[in-house]
Formats: sequence, C-alpha cells, structure tokens
Amino acid sequence: MSNDRHVPVMLQRCLDMLAPALQRPGAVVVDCTLGLGGHSEALLQQFPEARLVALDRDKEALRLSGERLAPYGDRATLVHAVYDELPEVLDRLGIPRVDGVLFDLGVSSMQLDEADRGFAYAQDAPLDMRMDQTSGISAAEVLNTYPPGELVRMLRAYGEEKQAKRIVSAIVRERDKEPFTNSARLVELIRDALPQAAKRTGGNPAKRTFQALRIEVNHELDSVEKAIPAAVKALAVGGRVVVLSYQSLEDRIVKGVFAAGAATTAPPGLPVVPEKYQPRLKLLTRGAELPTEEEVAENRRAAPARLRGVERIREDVL
Repeated sequence: MSNDRHVPVMLQRCLDMLAPALQRPGAVVVDCTLGLGGHSEALLQQFPEARLVALDRDKEALRLSGERLAPYGDRATLVHAVYDELPEVLDRLGIPRVDGVLFDLGVSSMQLDEADRGFAYAQDAPLDMRMDQTSGISAAEVLNTYPPGELVRMLRAYGEEKQAKRIVSAIVRERDKEPFTNSARLVELIRDALPQAAKRTGGNPAKRTFQALRIEVNHELDSVEKAIPAAVKALAVGGRVVVLSYQSLEDRIVKGVFAAGAATTAPPGLPVVPEKYQPRLKLLTRGAELPTEEEVAENRRAAPARLRGVERIREDVL
C-alpha cells in the first residue's frame, strides 16, 4: 500500500497556522492523529528544529508511518494511544508544555481504503469499524446487541439521521432472523427502509448510519470532548492548536472550547478586567475555514473539512 495516494487535507494552511509557534529550536509539536503520516512528515520537513510526538490508536497506521518517518530518527516519537490520552503521553515522555498541536479528526484515508475494516459503505466488508482493532466492540456487535431505543438515540445524535426509527425497526427485524456481519446487507436494508424523498438527498443513504456507528464504536465525540481542552491546557504561551474536523458534531465541540477560552470571564460592568478574567486564547480563524475549490477537486475527502485554530496568549490564572 503506497503513501503517495494520500493527500493531507489543507496541509499548507495547517503548516502556516502552526509556523509562528514552531520556528524556535526545541519546539515540540504533537500530531494527535498520525494516520499515514502526511501531516507529520510535512511538520518535520518544514520545521527542522522541532521535535514531533505523534499519536494513533491504529497499530497498522503506526507501522506504516514509522517506516515513512524513519529518516527523521529521534526527532519523531510515535505512540500507540487515543488522542484523549494526550496528558498521560506527555507526562510519560516528561514534556511539561508543547508549542503546537494538530488534530485531523475523522477516519484516516488508510482506514477508508482498507476494504476489510468495514468503514466504507461503497464496498462489502465485515462490519468492524474499530480504529484500534485490539480493543472494544465492533459495529456488528453494536447493531446486533443494542436495544432499539439506544440505536435510535445513536443514529439521531451521531448520524443526525431523521429516519432513525424506520432504519432501527428494519435492523431489529432483520437481526432477529440473522445477526449482521457485513456492510452490504446493512446498506441494502437502509435503502429499502427509507422513503423515496429521503433517498434523493445527501449522497449515499447509508452515510449517516455508518457515521453514527463509527462514532459509537470509537467513542469519537467523547475523545474529542476530552482531547481539545487537554491540548489547550498543554500549550505553552505562544503555542497553537489547529483542528481539522469533518462533521458538524466535532466542529461544534471544537468551536465551543475555543470560544470559551477566547472570551473574558469577568462579571459584567467591571471598569478594568483583572488578569484572572482575561481571555487565555486568541482565535486564529474567523469562524471555520473551508478548503479551496482546487483542493476539493484534487482530494474529494477534503470537501467537508472545517479548520479552526487558536493561540495561547496567557497562562491559566487560578
């Protein structure tokens, strides 16, 4: 499997946004979502004085990226961890503060392209969807064992699926006959369950259900909710966090954490705002930045991307 087919999303924009924090010798940058190592390799190339710590929960991604980043020797430290374990990882490595953190959320290209992982609804595969195949329950187990009410909640909350009840009724009826094992049967069931009007909008009708399953299996939103504040907390003053998200649920979490850090917490009406109420963060983007048309033409996976960044401008005052 070659690395060259993977084009990192909004790469130059991410590098430009992190650059002011990573120019100095000894700067530490964390790539919280290593994947195939495209962003990491570019960070090591562009910032020759920086040291990289890269996390991934997928052992296969770590193996492939390890080969790719081998020329950089001990400038790159690769760790098998979920990104919400960032504080423990930094603690273990004896790194009190970092200068840059990059998140490229969602499923890596490698996982989408490896048919047998079951992430993609375009090809038949076992319904697994675990990013770390050494732990946790698979998508098939979720479909076959969750109570109907829990499945409906999951599809609504994580897939923003309006037809959740219809789909779940069909799933429950079918799993009683025979448990789910493969993606094609689920895709077909969703197509059959949806009314005509719902099939005409928004691409593959199975997309939202697959997204919901993936988020549930990998606890993605829980991880994001813990990881983004942890990354902000780990920043040195002048350090920056840059986040690429690919769906509104993730982007909403990122936006909330960044906005809270960039707001004053002073009670209204104070003539002078004391230091302890001053914003700790400065927003680097107005709203979320989107990929250019050229980029989307070159890499269709960039289409839903939303980029946000912040800089830490002062320490937390207790």
